[in-house]
Amino acid sequence: MKKSTRVAVLALTLLGVGAGYWYLGPRHSGAGQLAKEPPPVPVVLARAAVKDMPIVLAVVGRGEAYETVSLKSRVDGQVASVVFAEGQHVSRGDELIRLDTTDFTLRLRQAEAIVARDEAQLAKASADTRRYLALRDRGFVSEEKVNEMRTGEAVAGAALRADQAAVDLARAQLSYASIRAPFAGVMGARLVYPGAAVKLNDTVLAVINRVRPLYVGFAVPEKHLSRLRSAMTGGCQTGGCLKVSVGIPGEEARRFDGEARFIDNAVDPATGTIRMKAVVDNRDEVLTPGQFLDVSLTLDTLRDSVVVPDAAVQQGPEGSLVFVVNAQGIVEVRKVEVAASSGGLTAVSRGVQSGESVVTDGQLRLVAGARVQAQEAGAGVPAAGQQR
Repeated sequence: MKKSTRVAVLALTLLGVGAGYWYLGPRHSGAGQLAKEPPPVPVVLARAAVKDMPIVLAVVGRGEAYETVSLKSRVDGQVASVVFAEGQHVSRGDELIRLDTTDFTLRLRQAEAIVARDEAQLAKASADTRRYLALRDRGFVSEEKVNEMRTGEAVAGAALRADQAAVDLARAQLSYASIRAPFAGVMGARLVYPGAAVKLNDTVLAVINRVRPLYVGFAVPEKHLSRLRSAMTGGCQTGGCLKVSVGIPGEEARRFDGEARFIDNAVDPATGTIRMKAVVDNRDEVLTPGQFLDVSLTLDTLRDSVVVPDAAVQQGPEGSLVFVVNAQGIVEVRKVEVAASSGGLTAVSRGVQSGESVVTDGQLRLVAGARVQAQEAGAGVPAAGQQR
């Protein structure tokens, strides 16, 4: 076959294919196919409701001992014995550490002997004064000699009082050899052992903490300061204590009630926070000083607020928004103002009305005007477009 003939046959073949495509293509398809709508988006809906919403502030705190003391010796000496056991619960006045009392006992005996000598000298001086007074009345001695005797008696009395103070000091130092608990608490680790030398107010012998009750310290952003002061107005004596709830991270089921008792007198300029302390009963000693804790404070309560599940509130370029679904199952995007959030619910002050259905799952595929199909409504809340 000639080349020109092959070209002509190829051209006719292409022309036929093109005509068939034009005839069977989209121009001759059914009009319903062109107007086919996208399928509805499966979503989960919940209905907005009205309820009281507490304004809860959640922060991280740390346990602090209600009282803590680093025990030190009030005298120089040597440890004779350590009476307490590590971690032991002690009562106020319990003996914890004994120092060697040999030196203190001898000093006390020496001071008591000096006092006995002074008492004898004072007695002699008093007797001399009385005798010279009688001689003066009889004209045998001058008034000057009597005054000299009186001065000697006064000097002897002063020496006695000074040495009596020395006895009291020696007796006190002897008592300091027995180191006792200043309050009821829990003992820490042993820091000294028998035979160790200790110095006056220098060597730490042990640490005792009072953990019932327990302080919980935490910092709050300064923007909440006015609300905090309002919540604490009146003082605990009049029921004005700010209630707090304390929990252990990772153990959400266990919460401990407490009261905020202290708010610092200045804001930390480095962090923009203000220091607070709450008191927890800690009767079972579950909480420990130094432990990280979750702290929740209820600053106020919003009455009759419109609330939606937290999952319904999304973040967009212009702030918070929700996807609202009308009775026909059509989506509308609305900006909202969040007033508070607590317990899985968010209170919105603008943008949603009570009874409207909002999307809680499936928002990624939604746009304004999209049609949805409810898969599952929130518990006890019928989805929009479904039969009640």
